[in-house]
Amino acid sequence: MKIFRTSQIKSIDAFTIQNEPIPSIELMERAARAVSHWLVQRFSSDRTISLFAGPGNNGGDTWAVARLLSEQGFDNMRIYLLNISNRISEDSGINRERLIRQNRVKIFEINDENSFPLIEETDLVIDGLFGSGLTRPLEGLAARLVRHINQSGADVVSIDIPSGLFGEDNAGNIRENIIKAAYTLTFQFPKLSFFYAENGEYVGDWHILPIGLHPEIIEKTPSDFHYTILREVQKIIRRRRRFSHKGTYGNALLIAGSYGMMGAAVIAAKACLRGGAGLVTAHVPQSGVNILQTAVPESLISIDQSDVMFTGFPDLSKFQAVAVGPAINCREGSQKALKNLLEAWGKPMVIDADALNMLGKNKEWLKLIPPQSILTPHPKEFERIAGESKNSFERNQRQIELAKELGAYIVLKGAHSSIATPGGICLFNSTGNPGMATAGSGDALTGILLSLLSQGYTPDQAAVAGVFLHGLAADLASLEKGEYSLISSDIIDYLGKAFLKIQDNVT
Repeated sequence: MKIFRTSQIKSIDAFTIQNEPIPSIELMERAARAVSHWLVQRFSSDRTISLFAGPGNNGGDTWAVARLLSEQGFDNMRIYLLNISNRISEDSGINRERLIRQNRVKIFEINDENSFPLIEETDLVIDGLFGSGLTRPLEGLAARLVRHINQSGADVVSIDIPSGLFGEDNAGNIRENIIKAAYTLTFQFPKLSFFYAENGEYVGDWHILPIGLHPEIIEKTPSDFHYTILREVQKIIRRRRRFSHKGTYGNALLIAGSYGMMGAAVIAAKACLRGGAGLVTAHVPQSGVNILQTAVPESLISIDQSDVMFTGFPDLSKFQAVAVGPAINCREGSQKALKNLLEAWGKPMVIDADALNMLGKNKEWLKLIPPQSILTPHPKEFERIAGESKNSFERNQRQIELAKELGAYIVLKGAHSSIATPGGICLFNSTGNPGMATAGSGDALTGILLSLLSQGYTPDQAAVAGVFLHGLAADLASLEKGEYSLISSDIIDYLGKAFLKIQDNVT
């Protein structure tokens, strides 16, 4: 799924109106029906609902939603027009007149703070004040109304985007003047700003509502941002051949673990095996051999000369893929071994955790990273390589730039983990949940990515499918175990069910 900038969405709307063709007021009606249907499915008709309409077309959606809800038996509603210019858009005016003629919903105007309504904490608020076309921070009466709504403690459902939030970069925004929604119902596509951590408290849980925008213009309009969904991963994952054997699916080399930190090697090795690798060889220090043989008996073992850390690696000729980094520490001997590995391998590899931290200490080694490699930093690890960023939007831009500079795939881990490609494309992931915020979750991802590379998937396929599978397994695990109790081993245990869900339509 493409993610468009707000200016592009406006053009897509215009093309749909002209070429479907459909009158703009009918496209607004289509959007309002989608919103009202979602609300009817989730909220009781006896709930008190306060709707807030702005002067533009977002307000027009709100007038139409009020009319449609009243037709569904929602009687305890009132709608408030924020009057800041004594003017409203043409389509908004049409829908206002329709609601007036219906004569079922109480209508009020807000002209000053004295006309702010009392909002109970148990009320449901529908926010239709401002849409995604907003280009400057809210101020004056509009800003004060937003703060009034936020202070009420009521659940807020925002139409298309929380009022006051920009569609992309919010670095210059005034955050106290942005609606804090519990739910955001976005039309056809998510907004780019929904994927950035600092905007989570405003967007809440967001849902995509299709409204039938023209497929031709969606296909033709270019975008560097995408949202990975199930059907895209189903195109990647291949069925296994009947006459295949363990050699068919590769021998993966995992370099992980150090004295007192062998859990990372165990988790990554298990994930690699569960991900489908034919053979997994874990290179570990001597002190970790018994641990790994006991915890992961299916794994082969390569033993480092050191008792406690990574200082070298085996003959690389028999391996199809290499991953390095989980808990290997950053001591001088390990740094030298990492440099040697980067120079010796020469093919795409997975680089994670302490290997990334060592690159942050030795930035001149970045040029040694083999082309098409997959780097998997969390935000702090990324900053050690790329420098600090003011906000998530700026970090995302730097991620894209660095991926192009290195010719590598950079997986920035977090909610909606993003994958920046060497070609300048950024893909946000649609799976995963807060239960993944637990020790070892990143090690499991490293194992999955290594597994897919060893099986012959291309780096772009491995990155997209691996991140999706990782999150999907966690989602399936959370359905039975909950988010609070989720641990990284659960993600590995549910990888099988994740593959089964994907394989429903795999050819």
